[in-house]
Amino acid sequence: MRLDVVTIFPEYLEPLNVSLVGKARARGQLDVRVHDLRSFTHDRHHTVDDTPYGGGPGMVMKPEPWGEALDSILASGEAERPARPVLVVPTPSGRPFTQALAVELAERPWLIFAPARYEGIDRRVIEEYGEHLEVHEVSIGDYVLAGGEAAVLVITEAVARLLPGVLGNAESHRDDSFAPGAMADLLEGPVYTKPPEWRGRGIPEVLVSGHHGKVARWRRDEAFRRTSVNRPDLIERCDPAALDKHDRKTLVELGWQELPEGGFGRSDRAVEE
Repeated sequence: MRLDVVTIFPEYLEPLNVSLVGKARARGQLDVRVHDLRSFTHDRHHTVDDTPYGGGPGMVMKPEPWGEALDSILASGEAERPARPVLVVPTPSGRPFTQALAVELAERPWLIFAPARYEGIDRRVIEEYGEHLEVHEVSIGDYVLAGGEAAVLVITEAVARLLPGVLGNAESHRDDSFAPGAMADLLEGPVYTKPPEWRGRGIPEVLVSGHHGKVARWRRDEAFRRTSVNRPDLIERCDPAALDKHDRKTLVELGWQELPEGGFGRSDRAVEE
């Protein structure tokens, strides 16, 4: 997979040289190219922003350097003849970035990231390239950052770990929280490792019972418990067909009730933690 990132802070992308992503780059599984947007300017101050039309606070990133940068990247791809790239624009006004989208992007051979600063990129850039490229405007959460580079790091790691051969164990991501089809889209439950006791705290006996069925059931119940507390919206949206009798019993114990139209909603009684 090829990844191109256009930014005014190339040094912000240094974490792409470490951990799983760095190892994938070293093995040639990821071809990451970082481009300095200011190198596509032509004034002595390397200006990349200007005041917004219509007034208002902040500055807006100019279309000219973005257009030259993206044209240059696309031209380099024409020589190598990969498939058409996908343009990913991190922005608080985009659709939520999800594991499902990470899976979708992991299947594409070429991604171009356009992280903005200030008040964002002149809208004409997105409209221009949206006419001949697939464009995803995505948000990594309901908050605002100083720039999109941190989002690029998040999205890249989420995508890269799904590529064949990047994780040491090819099955490691199958039961991730939010993995499609994993645990009915529940959050992962708690995990433990050696030693068996630490600071007076042990581990659940079921995990050393050797009974694989009971272990799987315990993990699923704990996933329901954690999801109920941290992401109740996932339980409200879950497909009732994906739940067995034990799942339903667990949800009732956690304070949920089956709704006449199917699915589960909060019951009136308190949830026991």
